[in-house]
Amino acid sequence: MQLRPYQVEAKDAIREEWAKGVDKTLLVLPTGTGKTIVFCKLIEQLVNEGKRCLILAHRGELLDQAADKMFKATGLRCCLEKASDTAEGSWFRITVGSVQTLMREKRLKRFRRDYYDTIVVDEAHHVLSDSYQRIFDYFDKAKVLGVTATPDRGDMQNLGKFFDSIAYEYKLPQAIKDGFLSPIKALTIPLKLDLSGVSQQAGDFKSADLGNALDPYLDQIADEMVSACMDRKSVVFLPLIATSQKFCDLLNQRGFKAAEVNGMSSDRAEILDDFNHDKYNVLCNSMLLTEGWDCPSVDTIVCLRPTKVRSLYCQMVGRGTRLHPGKEHLLLLDFLWHSENHDLCRPAYLIAESEDVAKKTTENLEASAGIEFDLEEAVEKGAGDTVADREEALAKKLKEQQHKKKKLVDPLQYEMSISSADLVNYVPVFGHEKAPVTDQQKEDLTSRGINPDGIDSAGLADRFLYTLNNRSLHGLSTPKQIKFLESRNFKHVGKWTSKQAANLIARISAAGWRNPPGVNPSTYEPKPDPIHINIQSI
Repeated sequence: MQLRPYQVEAKDAIREEWAKGVDKTLLVLPTGTGKTIVFCKLIEQLVNEGKRCLILAHRGELLDQAADKMFKATGLRCCLEKASDTAEGSWFRITVGSVQTLMREKRLKRFRRDYYDTIVVDEAHHVLSDSYQRIFDYFDKAKVLGVTATPDRGDMQNLGKFFDSIAYEYKLPQAIKDGFLSPIKALTIPLKLDLSGVSQQAGDFKSADLGNALDPYLDQIADEMVSACMDRKSVVFLPLIATSQKFCDLLNQRGFKAAEVNGMSSDRAEILDDFNHDKYNVLCNSMLLTEGWDCPSVDTIVCLRPTKVRSLYCQMVGRGTRLHPGKEHLLLLDFLWHSENHDLCRPAYLIAESEDVAKKTTENLEASAGIEFDLEEAVEKGAGDTVADREEALAKKLKEQQHKKKKLVDPLQYEMSISSADLVNYVPVFGHEKAPVTDQQKEDLTSRGINPDGIDSAGLADRFLYTLNNRSLHGLSTPKQIKFLESRNFKHVGKWTSKQAANLIARISAAGWRNPPGVNPSTYEPKPDPIHINIQSI
């Protein structure tokens, strides 16, 4: 099986992390980009080197799929560690193991503590549970790879307690641009659903409360689906089995060919196969199909199980992101959820680089309810609007502080001046990143013209120093040049070269520290510099 370019990069990056002594690392790939294939080909290399590998999963279906994918991708067979099946004494060097089985002390002690050289955890957001941790504590010499779809910051904060690095990350927008996943369009339905009375449990909404809150709106939602996706192939996620069954009946009454599956369905495999072969065009489920099921022809996702957990939202949407002949895009139906907590996951959260951009994009989409938007274009506009809002807020802040003359440049001002998303959106994840700014970092930042008092972590300080060094290497304007010229109302100085900035400052000096005659700061553009620079890559 030929790997795609990013899959080769991912596999090599994982091995590089392990070679550096980083034994617990993460692979972050969006649903549908072949993360299972990556770790299968990685394990193939390890087996050829004589190593033993353990693949952990928390559901029987995922165990079977991992073993099946391993054989199809590499030709290698796996032994099973589940219930009465055991890897003990097997000559196969790959074990697919059930967490619920292997977590038991009696089961673990059948094996030497160094029996496995490598442990791979699919759906790595489960890794912090006690069951997984018991297994890691026992096989404490094994290198660990966690595999997950794009998590949110909260997930990363948690995963950072166990994993030491992200070996490789391939983001959803890039996968769409590269043609490996379907483009996504969002349609906000102007139907307001009240969730203000829904309580929370374990950081998300309680399913029982959601079912009660959703029930009065089911008829209206079914009517909206008639207009939006009657001729499409849809998967609907709902909070309860009873709600899912009721909604399926409502859709069939309106002319859809709808089916419902749940954990108790004895004919589940038959229904899924019939849906795959277009006997049905809508599949309703109560969160059963978030993991371990793929049907590439799905072109519409209706999420009627609102959530605050981005990894769960990504899993639901991921059921429709795969490519399929004749499929032009994935359509997400998005409803106007009213909640006292305004951090619900919505379509913009799939690809926005920051919480602020996601919220702004969501506001824009709500203001244009009823109009279908390309999600990437909507997020780009949201990002532009967010920058404008930040610049307005920054201008107000700087105006308030303009009487405080400082020689050093405020970090926030510098971030905005060079339009650096890496600095603006940075959040420390791992322990060393969260540590306080060191004295050496403070000294280095001060020497480069940045006030270190506005930087609150060692990780952000490192990111600033890297950016400063990289810009210096490419001959771009310095913090002090930017601050001086922006104080004279010149625009976009962060995109100038140091030479362009120095030439203008020399002209201002020669004019008695006044702006030169005929130079309008708001429209001034420096003469092209012979050094050609791709600003976006710095």
